[in-house]
Amino acid sequence: MNNLFDMTKKELQTFLVAQGMKKFRADQIFHYVYKENIFSWDEMVLLPKKDRQLLKDVLPIHFPEIVSRLDASDGQTVKLLLQLADGETVETVLMMHDYGNSICVSSQVGCAVNCAFCASAKNGFVRNLSAGEMVAQLLAFRKYVMPELHSIVIMGTGEPLLNYDNVIRFMKLIHDKDTLYLGYRNMTLSTSGIVPKMYDLAKEGMPITLAVSLHAPNDALRRRIMPIAEKYPLEAVLQAARHYFDVTGRKVTFEYILIKGLTCTNACAKELARLLGGQNILVNAIPINDNYDVGLYRPDEKTMNEFVTYLQRHGVPVTLRREMGSKIQAACGQLRIKREKI
Repeated sequence: MNNLFDMTKKELQTFLVAQGMKKFRADQIFHYVYKENIFSWDEMVLLPKKDRQLLKDVLPIHFPEIVSRLDASDGQTVKLLLQLADGETVETVLMMHDYGNSICVSSQVGCAVNCAFCASAKNGFVRNLSAGEMVAQLLAFRKYVMPELHSIVIMGTGEPLLNYDNVIRFMKLIHDKDTLYLGYRNMTLSTSGIVPKMYDLAKEGMPITLAVSLHAPNDALRRRIMPIAEKYPLEAVLQAARHYFDVTGRKVTFEYILIKGLTCTNACAKELARLLGGQNILVNAIPINDNYDVGLYRPDEKTMNEFVTYLQRHGVPVTLRREMGSKIQAACGQLRIKREKI
């Protein structure tokens, strides 16, 4: 099935010519879609009526339907539940920062990685999203919520590196000057540590930020909360991250979840400092959102601050993530949970 949002302008030109249309119509179509946020052939009035009718038949525009919208009370986070052409749904989140607007993109319907602390994957993996379905998440926000886009984080539902080809194509599409023209340095991809694909990513020549879900300072604890660690041990993940930095020159971010009595302890802080101290990296410490189903809870503020302070004093650059969207189930590990409970 053809999808307009999957196409580069050159690909669209080739497609239109094959349908007996003029090549320059692709310029008009891309202007409508990416400059005017128009996603209906009927509204593209510069196109001849006969072309519009033909395009309805051969290239339907699969713009997602907004099933629900939730706005945080602070006005800084918006979550959309989008229905795709086949009826599946995905969630995407807009976060408004001082430096600009960032959109958290889902790369799959469901997720096979099944981290213990993540509610987003509790119903398992359904399918990969196409590049165009990821582009459409950004276009939905531009049309209905906020037209200005500063950055994207591929941190929504799914493991991006298990949908490698489509995710790479998505980033190249939105980087294209004919579409959203978003700089690679304004893109972040988060992975649970799919080691072979981390090496592949380093070869792409795309200076994006790589964020690696570390979440534990040793293999035993990491396997307990991240089943993928059985396949990719901690040292292999760290070596792949160092390789990514060596090849791209881009500092790697390590995401580390703070769980009461489990990962946010004095012993874990000491291990993590020995593991990462003195390296050109950044640790993003993420307080867990209480998960009563599996009995994993957020530490108190004092314990988290002491954990972060210890790392800082021992040569580990670390930030404590600012909480955004938890009250509308839009924070880390919460996507889809409210919808499934309805």
